[in-house]
Amino acid sequence: MTRLRPLGRQETFREQVRGALRAAIISGELRPGTVYSAPALGARFGVSSTPVREAMLDLAREGLVVSRRNKGFQITEMSEEDLDNLTAVRLLIEPSTVRDAVPVIPEADLPALRGLAQDIVDAVEHADLIAYIEADHVFHLALLAYSDNRFLVDVVAGLRSQTRLPGLTPLLRGGALGRSAAEHHELMDLIEVRDSAGVEALMRRHIGHVRGLWAHGAER
Repeated sequence: MTRLRPLGRQETFREQVRGALRAAIISGELRPGTVYSAPALGARFGVSSTPVREAMLDLAREGLVVSRRNKGFQITEMSEEDLDNLTAVRLLIEPSTVRDAVPVIPEADLPALRGLAQDIVDAVEHADLIAYIEADHVFHLALLAYSDNRFLVDVVAGLRSQTRLPGLTPLLRGGALGRSAAEHHELMDLIEVRDSAGVEALMRRHIGHVRGLWAHGAER
């Protein structure tokens, strides 16, 4: 049974529930096209139905779910073409943005960023896909934040939320997700030596996994 992680110090309960539900949608734990009631989801996540209903209304505004009167919330579906186009946009934005951010990341921030990378690895070691997706989300948006462009960060956050990664489950079982998680430490190694070109190249490969290895359980 899925359970929520301990509440973070700067994260409200509603935000925690919303993040867990978003990650469950992205990972495919909550299936596209299926209608889920707030009480049923509350029981599944070990919380009351009220924060679930509030969180799902937030996700409806993001386009991840559709409210069905007197029934619950239906998980929206994304076509293969939609996901290809989404990935293409991310490739246009993220690698070059992180590349340009590398020289301006303060040395004092590197240990905290390394800790965020380790959170991703830890989630895999605990076989927790929801924690994995949340930690991955936090790490990458933290890097993008050094662009000092909140509009760009918001756009990428929206794109990442629309992604669907049902292939993560077989990768977790087969051990490949652990190797992918380790790429975040590789990225930090490159950032620490200020290798902007290397960071950009690794980011392109990493995002490519979203439509290949991560989305389907094997490279396309």
